[in-house]
Amino acid sequence: MRTRWNIGLACLVVSGTVQAAPPDGRDRIKTAEAFGARPWVEDVSLSPDGRRLAFVAPSAARGSAAMVEDLSTGVTKAVAYSDGNPLRIASCGWASSDRIACYLSGVASVDGRPHDFSRVVAVNADGTGLLGMEKTGSARLFGLWASDGSILDWLSGADGKILMARRHSDGSLRIERVDTRTGDGEVIKSLPDGGGYYTDGYGNVRIFAKFEGDRFVYRYRTKSGSDWQLLGQYDPVSDAGLRIVTVDGEKDLAYALQKLNGRDALYSFSLSGTPKSELIYADPQVDVAGAETIGRHNRTIGYYYVTDRTQTVYLDTRYRALAASLSKALPNREISFQAASADEKRLLVMASSDVDPGHYYLFDTVTRQLTEALMARPQLEGMRLAEQRGISFRGSDGTMIPAYLTLPAGSGGHGLPAIVMPHGGPWTRDVWGFDWLAQYFAARGYAVLQPQFRGSTGYGDAFENGNAIKSWRTAISDVVDSGHWLIKEGIADPAKLAIFGWSYGGYAALQANVIAPDLFRATVAVAPVTDLQAIRTLNKSRLAGAMFDKVTVKFADAVAGSPVRHAADFKAPVLLFHGDRDTNVDITDSRRMDAALRAAGKQSRLITYPMLDHQLRDSATRTDLLTQTDEFLTKALALPAR
Repeated sequence: MRTRWNIGLACLVVSGTVQAAPPDGRDRIKTAEAFGARPWVEDVSLSPDGRRLAFVAPSAARGSAAMVEDLSTGVTKAVAYSDGNPLRIASCGWASSDRIACYLSGVASVDGRPHDFSRVVAVNADGTGLLGMEKTGSARLFGLWASDGSILDWLSGADGKILMARRHSDGSLRIERVDTRTGDGEVIKSLPDGGGYYTDGYGNVRIFAKFEGDRFVYRYRTKSGSDWQLLGQYDPVSDAGLRIVTVDGEKDLAYALQKLNGRDALYSFSLSGTPKSELIYADPQVDVAGAETIGRHNRTIGYYYVTDRTQTVYLDTRYRALAASLSKALPNREISFQAASADEKRLLVMASSDVDPGHYYLFDTVTRQLTEALMARPQLEGMRLAEQRGISFRGSDGTMIPAYLTLPAGSGGHGLPAIVMPHGGPWTRDVWGFDWLAQYFAARGYAVLQPQFRGSTGYGDAFENGNAIKSWRTAISDVVDSGHWLIKEGIADPAKLAIFGWSYGGYAALQANVIAPDLFRATVAVAPVTDLQAIRTLNKSRLAGAMFDKVTVKFADAVAGSPVRHAADFKAPVLLFHGDRDTNVDITDSRRMDAALRAAGKQSRLITYPMLDHQLRDSATRTDLLTQTDEFLTKALALPAR
């Protein structure tokens, strides 16, 4: 199997944006650099002729570059660059076999407050012909709108045209077939104004969604019709109704998630006449997570759900057979189809696992040749990573709580320094596979437990328990119970147990110290929520009526559930990190938490990162975060120098 990685790596070194050789795992700084580095492949797509890849790679500091790789020669070239201040290239797709269109996104400070912005640009595969897709032809970041539009359909890929919902200089949003070479657009007639649009993969908007009153209403039209008919609706308060996942123009079907016995099930809806529904799959234990699609026309080829691992079921018999064959060729890894040429004879495949951050392969379905094209994280190549396994433990009320346990490679799994690492969200869950934070801590000798506390999504309504903000007592109890389980099983040394969390996970890490101040000996919180009442006040203007009440808590419970109001209860030292352009959780939360802890005579330190958002997408910053966390934990847990 031939790899072209060395050529791509050399190209990147010229621009000074890649780490050196894979690090010695015994070297603390090099280990932090390796795991803190952003992935080399952040987004990837295959050209319509199947001869080129476009992918987004990190460049100097927090910047990003759109890269094009010629698959016949292995030569890789940067064709567009953004410095990340404030915009970075987030993703790219092919408008034709020689032209790509890319989303740029970022956060800028306007009137002293961080705001999200996005733009769309197009460029030739050789780096020429860069053009903004604004109607005005210029990407005015501080104009009257935060976005210049979105790509709805990539069309055939034959002529460089794409379908966009595009913002015009007068502020209006119009659906247009846009020529990415000139920026000129042909307005599509007879479409409702505003809302969301779903196309059939052939350039036809078939479903229109709009928030009407207190719910989303979906309307559809047939292939030949112009009248919009009611398809269904979704009530975000009760979580009842349907949520459109995708539209398959070839089958003339819409696919949607809808509740069945308290769990999300996948249904299809005919768009050829009366929207008759058909149940595709419902799982007795977990939610269906979504549909699998492929190709220029976004054909639906299957669906997936997550138990302890992701389970993909292929409805398309061809892809079912291909997935089975590829799984034999690439054993012990999850296989996913990332992209396809226009004729679907060439496929971009990703193989990954808990100990493999991901390798990308080109699979020629005619010659049956499988060729490695890219590695997701070359900095980690050759390093021994730790296995992640699904476990479950019994919570204090008897409920079984799923979790993922990662033990240091080669360790006996007993009496270790350990970290409980609750996920963010909270409307999400962890999934089996490579996790850069868990793997870093395991490489530094820690056992890591990632509890899927109640309030996590994917396990059905009963387990979600409303949500982990409103039902914070149950969620945090599960997080605390996960620490007790590590000790009970003998995995964790009770004197060397810490907790680390990001976003809601940071909130959980802090609040766990309020209700169990003697359990954790060190606490690290990245971009944490610290005051539920402040969120309640902030969000009241954004959410209406019952929806507001659904996701927030009453005043008394908000006070009890806010760690910033209980700094005096803390016993463990605290380390906080936050970017000052965070639009998810304002940096004020961390500043207030740090000040409250210090005023209470507790040990606290806040590290702020200028001009960075919630995700801290900067290799040097992430390396610093890992290094300072390791130093903090080593001291707080009285670990020997390593």
